[in-house]
Amino acid sequence: MLCCAFVLCSGQAVAQTVPLQKLRIVGGLAGVNQYTHNEEPFWTKELSRLSGGKFDAEIVPFDRAGVPGQDMLRLIQLGVVPFGTMLVSSLSAQYPQYGAPDLAGLNPDMNSLKKNVSAFRPYLEQTLRERHGVEALALYVYPAQVVFCKKPLTSLSHLAGRRIRVSSATQSDFVSALGGVPVLTGFAQIMASMASGNTECAITGTMSGNTLGLHEVTTHVHALPITWGLAIFGANLAAWSALPADLRALLSHELPKLEAAIWTESERETAAGLACNKGDLACSGGSKGHMLEVSVSAQDERRRQEIFTASVLRNWLQRCNATCAEVWNRTIGPVRGIMATAAK
Repeated sequence: MLCCAFVLCSGQAVAQTVPLQKLRIVGGLAGVNQYTHNEEPFWTKELSRLSGGKFDAEIVPFDRAGVPGQDMLRLIQLGVVPFGTMLVSSLSAQYPQYGAPDLAGLNPDMNSLKKNVSAFRPYLEQTLRERHGVEALALYVYPAQVVFCKKPLTSLSHLAGRRIRVSSATQSDFVSALGGVPVLTGFAQIMASMASGNTECAITGTMSGNTLGLHEVTTHVHALPITWGLAIFGANLAAWSALPADLRALLSHELPKLEAAIWTESERETAAGLACNKGDLACSGGSKGHMLEVSVSAQDERRRQEIFTASVLRNWLQRCNATCAEVWNRTIGPVRGIMATAAK
């Protein structure tokens, strides 16, 4: 059934002569602007417009498609899902090397993230193609993931002892280094976990947290991006090669534009999310709250750098050992001026 749901199929003829080919796409997370403002309109409207009605597509978010995030790479590799979006955080448990550009504490701003992704991208694209038979067609980014808390805080050091929602091993390493207690929790379970008292803080996107309603149950938000959240839109190599040449050419031309739009939206939404959580006039696209924003102090910045080098990078290397050290040292390491030594 799943195989049938996602294969490339042919529809009725357009104007009696031009065949309409419809792609089945598995997109990113439902309900967030990357999907609703960018991915969905591109596939359901723009593709048909750009191709003069020759090509069309349907898209469903992966978290509503019955496809576990951690299985997406394997399903694309098998061709069960020919065109799908993979969260890098979901890949990192099995393939920790792919999470290198967005390790917790590595990217305190969007410019840092862009540099690290640019340095890492050639390796990622080549490895996905050669090892998994997957063509990476675009790299998407979510807005900055920051810390929301129920109780007051004025610096990162005040997170010690608090139970904090995390979504990945690298976030867990960062929280643990601060003296906090990481609690791995799915995005959809964040509000329930906060309500039950299982967590008192949560790391999530500035605007996605607002969409969930965190601004109504928390009082303080720390402005430091812990991570951002990367996603890979990829295609089964055989399915990609089987597309008509003009469709491949169109997608190769247009998907970089979609990617650029998503990155621009992510940066805008990071600022808009903070504005909405605080209730500022600059709020757009969200609900106004009354939270206090904790700015990044010089002390916080020093702590971020210390934790990244001494804890996050070290633990990541231990999970992946020599492979991650080698990958880091030929991609991001030279850009950041931090070289890695394989764990022993």
